[in-house]
Amino acid sequence: MTEYGRGPGSEPWHPEDPLYGDGGWEGQQAHAGRQAAYGGQPQHYPEQSQQQQQQQYGDWGDGQQAAYGQAQEQYQQQGQTQQYQQQGQGQQYQQQYDQHHYDQQQYAGQGQQSYGNGGWEDGTQAHAQYPDQSDPYGQQAATYGGRQPDYYGTPEAYPPPQPPGRRQAEPEPPETDWDPGPDQGEHAFFAGGGNDDEDDGFDDESGGGRGRGGRGRSGKPKKRRSGLACLVIVLVFGGGVAGAGYFGYQFYQDRFGDVPDYAGDGTGEKVTVEIPKGAIGSVIGQRLKAAGVVASVDAFVAAQQDNPKGDRIQAGAYLLQKRMSAASAVELMLDPKSQNNVLVRPGERNVTVYKAIDEQLELKSGSTAKVAEEKFKSLGLPSWANDNKEIKDPLEGFLSPGTYPAAKGMKPEVVLKAMVTQAAEKYDALGLEAKAKALKLDSPLQVITVASLVQAEGKTNDDYRKMAEVVYNRLDLANPETYGALQFDSTFNYLKGQSNIDISESEIKSNPDPYNTYYHKGLPPGPIGNPGEGAIKGTLNPTDQGWYYFVATDGFNKTEFAKTHDEFLRLKDKFNESRGN
Repeated sequence: MTEYGRGPGSEPWHPEDPLYGDGGWEGQQAHAGRQAAYGGQPQHYPEQSQQQQQQQYGDWGDGQQAAYGQAQEQYQQQGQTQQYQQQGQGQQYQQQYDQHHYDQQQYAGQGQQSYGNGGWEDGTQAHAQYPDQSDPYGQQAATYGGRQPDYYGTPEAYPPPQPPGRRQAEPEPPETDWDPGPDQGEHAFFAGGGNDDEDDGFDDESGGGRGRGGRGRSGKPKKRRSGLACLVIVLVFGGGVAGAGYFGYQFYQDRFGDVPDYAGDGTGEKVTVEIPKGAIGSVIGQRLKAAGVVASVDAFVAAQQDNPKGDRIQAGAYLLQKRMSAASAVELMLDPKSQNNVLVRPGERNVTVYKAIDEQLELKSGSTAKVAEEKFKSLGLPSWANDNKEIKDPLEGFLSPGTYPAAKGMKPEVVLKAMVTQAAEKYDALGLEAKAKALKLDSPLQVITVASLVQAEGKTNDDYRKMAEVVYNRLDLANPETYGALQFDSTFNYLKGQSNIDISESEIKSNPDPYNTYYHKGLPPGPIGNPGEGAIKGTLNPTDQGWYYFVATDGFNKTEFAKTHDEFLRLKDKFNESRGN
């Protein structure tokens, strides 16, 4: 078809078209002059359907066809028709037809003017062939010679031209007077760009002019990045570099650098350091470093390993100096004079321990004994302790043998509590309540009391087991030898505060003290010393050989046992002979 409708061979609107820029597009009112060219009235052809007329005339329902036909002839003479057919614009108008179908329906109601014999009214222009309905998009030969293919729907097709009334000028790129852009030597991030969600300072109001007042197209205040973002990045990056450098330096120092150490024997400023039981070299070094004695743990560990006696450092309190070399600290800790400790020996009585604490803490004599008497309930005794009002010292038997820190400035109750706590933990681990019932004793305290007797009388682990059997056999009131009387010299010496093996029979039998086992049958009210581990084990695991008597036949170390009184008398004579009697 030859007009600007739909079908093969349709031409785009060329700028040289006489009607280019005319507003008579899509049903706009035609000029009066054009209506006259066609008689001023729409004509109808019954043989043509409304759809065919729409395909024939497109979106124009006024008298524009004559003018367009003349323009078509002019383009044909100038050879433009072939050019536009190559561009395939007629097929693009088919898309426009689909988009503006409602306009076609409107013009169909107004009526389309048609022309006889397929040409223009004046007969000067031959009408183009109409496309076959089976080939609506012009895939057959075009009207003007069929020399060019149809590019509809192919990548070579050009976008459809817009009607003159809808054509808009190309938008100009927005101008800016503040952003130099990346080409000016500033990165877009630091310039505040790079964010599609933020406007660049242009406003659409008032015809799309450039915005003012720091507001974007949305009307919201414009967000601009400041130097703070750059500063944050620099700080984070710098902090990472600094951290990596620090740890790298520490790694190098730990493996290749010199170990920090002081020089000399110290500044003369004394300090007491307590070393716990079982502490290894690194733990000791940590305590010394915390007290300001050595410069580093590694220096102390190295010095301890270099010293042949370094592994002999024991738990306890040490009087040292600040800022000592690690080697000097190790030497001083191996010197007994530096040790501020109190040593509780197995079988030692409390009165001896109290005196040692007073001396170590540089307190007045009797100070620790007074604290023990007044504060024994707050020192951690087991609930079953002190169950007899005849007990002379509630802490007797509960100052566990061992080494305890005791330096000047410490309080006696602190030292005592450490000893009591240690004993309570040991006794609890042994399960003394159940063991007491198995041994036919009244309470766990009696187990400790028997252990204190065994400790006082025996010398070896074998002695302890036999001594324990002697105690249990004698406690039996029905035994044929002693009938329940213990008759131990050690209990009498305890009440007298002495250690004497030459006790007259008259003196023993005349003293009614509860601790005198010659005078009273059964066990004394409480322990007579602090038993060690060997004595406790012997007490819990006695022999079963029928022993009732024992005598230190050499007066000190050798103990012999007897089952009958006659055997006991022979051992007694042996003892007297050893003394020259």
